[in-house]
Amino acid sequence: PPISRLLYTSSASYLYKRQRELFRTSQLICPTSGMAPGYVQTNLAILPMSYAFDFLLFCQRNPKPCPLIEVIEPGEYKPIKSAPNADIRFDVPQYRIYKNGILSKEVENISDIWRDDLVTFLFGCSFSFEEALIESGINLSHFENNKNVSMFITNIETTPAGIFSGPTVVSMRSIPRDKLVKTIQVTSRFPNVHGAPIHIGDPELIGINDISNPDFGDVNIIKEGEVPVFWACGVTPQAVAMKSKPSLMITHSPGHMFVTDIKNHEVAVI
Repeated sequence: PPISRLLYTSSASYLYKRQRELFRTSQLICPTSGMAPGYVQTNLAILPMSYAFDFLLFCQRNPKPCPLIEVIEPGEYKPIKSAPNADIRFDVPQYRIYKNGILSKEVENISDIWRDDLVTFLFGCSFSFEEALIESGINLSHFENNKNVSMFITNIETTPAGIFSGPTVVSMRSIPRDKLVKTIQVTSRFPNVHGAPIHIGDPELIGINDISNPDFGDVNIIKEGEVPVFWACGVTPQAVAMKSKPSLMITHSPGHMFVTDIKNHEVAVI
């Protein structure tokens, strides 16, 4: 089977030891949902230092889409708090580079554009609570079908900070109707990785006119008896970049997350 499938079905210890090596050497480029079970995954945003205070304030004012895990000093590329042996320039499966709000390209590492004034922000990802959902008997179709989650730009505005403003992006998972209460209970325990959903049901109420046409990620079919459930998403800074137009913002490609050394249970609220 392909290496991506092996990674989804192998043991957690094998996943954790091997995945960064595979990402770092560009042997594996794929969404990371279901990979390295037990470990916190994060979104990524890298900005020149001249934007760093505004973006830090933006994250503090918008903790649902941007729950901070770590901020790395200017020019430093090792996330000392969350993964001290990692290298943020290489250890994400795929990166996006936005210049003046326009997606310039997707790349497998950012070593050639790294600068001493770049500040890295890592913030929690909903992939981290998927393990708890599955353990609670809540099946996730995108995981079972080896797909990325569906992500949508909504009409829910973020709270502005400095130059940064724009719409909230959400991730969508189709949940059996009889599992909705349990889903809310489980994900509420993980506020540092987006926490409880921000909308359940009719997607048009949050500005999504076509649930079969996501702005990011893959199409995921909502089966009979299932309800679309929406969580604030760490792709929000990419939508904000497109509106606010900083000269440079480097992000992960949607669904291609950075995996930390932090255990999921360490960010759970008991």
